[in-house]
Amino acid sequence: MTEQDLLDLLDRLIAGWENEIVEFKEAGQDFSTGRIGQYFTALTNEANLRDADAGWLVFGVSDKTRQVVGTSYRPQPGRLQSLKAQIAQDTEPSVTFRAIHEVSHADRRVVMMEVPPAPDGIPISWKGHYYARAGESLVPLGLDKQDQIRRQGLNRDWSAVLVRDATVEDFDSDALAEARRAFALKHRRRFTEEEVLNWPVTVFTDRAKLTSKGKIMRAALLLIGKPEAAVQLSPHPAQLTWSLVEPNRAYEHFGPPFLLTTHWLYRRVRNVRLRLMWPGTLKPVEVAQYDERMVMEALHNAVAHQDYTRGGRILVQEFADHLVLTNEGGFFDGWPDEYAVGAKSPTRYRNPVLAQAMTELGMIDTLGYGIFDMHNRQMRRYLPMPDYDLAEPTQVRLTIHGSVADEAYTNLLMARTDLPLIDVLALDRVQKGLPIPEAAVKRLRQQKLIEGRRPHLRVAPMVADATATRAGHIHARGQDDLHYLRLIVDYLTQFGSATRKDIDDLLRGKLSDTLTPAEKTRKVANLLTKLRRDGHIRNAGTRTSPLWLLADGCD
Repeated sequence: MTEQDLLDLLDRLIAGWENEIVEFKEAGQDFSTGRIGQYFTALTNEANLRDADAGWLVFGVSDKTRQVVGTSYRPQPGRLQSLKAQIAQDTEPSVTFRAIHEVSHADRRVVMMEVPPAPDGIPISWKGHYYARAGESLVPLGLDKQDQIRRQGLNRDWSAVLVRDATVEDFDSDALAEARRAFALKHRRRFTEEEVLNWPVTVFTDRAKLTSKGKIMRAALLLIGKPEAAVQLSPHPAQLTWSLVEPNRAYEHFGPPFLLTTHWLYRRVRNVRLRLMWPGTLKPVEVAQYDERMVMEALHNAVAHQDYTRGGRILVQEFADHLVLTNEGGFFDGWPDEYAVGAKSPTRYRNPVLAQAMTELGMIDTLGYGIFDMHNRQMRRYLPMPDYDLAEPTQVRLTIHGSVADEAYTNLLMARTDLPLIDVLALDRVQKGLPIPEAAVKRLRQQKLIEGRRPHLRVAPMVADATATRAGHIHARGQDDLHYLRLIVDYLTQFGSATRKDIDDLLRGKLSDTLTPAEKTRKVANLLTKLRRDGHIRNAGTRTSPLWLLADGCD
């Protein structure tokens, strides 16, 4: 705002006088910083509750005469602006004035402090105490108001908020070009890459769900914004941090555009080759310590599900033999084990707009296959499964292992590539000394995959003839249901539609040989019903002559 804008605003504030989001003080030469902190938190909480753009703490206006009297509070510009850091130091989470303005009203100095509203879902405290306003009075923030603010986080999408002053000039050119390329690749059945490259910027960003009618949302600045544009997301830090913990120590911070910088962070991770020996032979096989697609899936999931209102950063810690990824916000919908075995697709997201935009750019999979794919990739690399630590309800910690934990487990996976994922997950828990259900114990014992007595179970050493019937196992077992569901979705993604005969031709040869033709027919019908009920496909034909298409938003 110009000085004239501020003077006009000052006149309007005086005319309306004090209320829950406006406070006037004469404030002579000095005024207690602690008192300012109390007023700041009261005004920011009230601005949130009243859906106001800002609250105002104004020095230089008498609260008795309602006249501009001027103030000598901190006349040095540097000392005045240092108040921001002092307020940020003792607020929780750390926030401060949006701006501190000095204006001259009838030759009298007035200080106008602009207070941003508290973030959705998070009341702000000063030195551990919450404050509010009752008319012109400073009062404690009652439990009813605290609950009202905290409930906002359940209903509002932080990533969908429009950024008032942002323009297309805030987009990073390299990130925008990469976004066009990724969008064209994902939607290659609908648009050519040349078409996508020639769209005006806002036409592209609207179609990629980064903007709404050309208006820029927070999700856009996170994914394709210039690094310097991140300040427009304040007080919510948009930051990824890579930290090398051992054997040496180093770190680096990465801001937007996350579409690019997530890859830059991955390149900081050392990724040596591991040499594993085939069981019973001297033949080595080499695997990367970390699978790039798996790490990127985990990192993009952290970006999509981060609770940005908590004021934290996404942290990637690199140890000698494992990575730990930490993001703010509890596991949002369901439990990791449900996704690991393909038993669940997400029904809601913490940041729906951000998740949709990342899907349009091929960064995440909104059908919920990402975690399932991570576990399958680790299984095919013969290494321990990822571990989710949900002990802290406001954080998710994911450990990705980059070394062998138990040679018996690794040898078994190398010899028995026919093992279903559910058994591998149970064996992984056994090698880590964790309990498994009684049904899993019985199943693994029957296959002679574990030995010992509970609670001291261990993975059984591989026997010499363990691979003798490998092909027979594969044909008898078939594949996990999620594999068949994925085949159907991939078919529809590539060809656009499918009749029931097309789906039968796709799956019949891949289903278990133990099923009769009638059982295979029922199996295919059940798979299609599951996809339809989960909202992934729809029938554009009739009940007797179905024509299956991907549901809107699932291509």
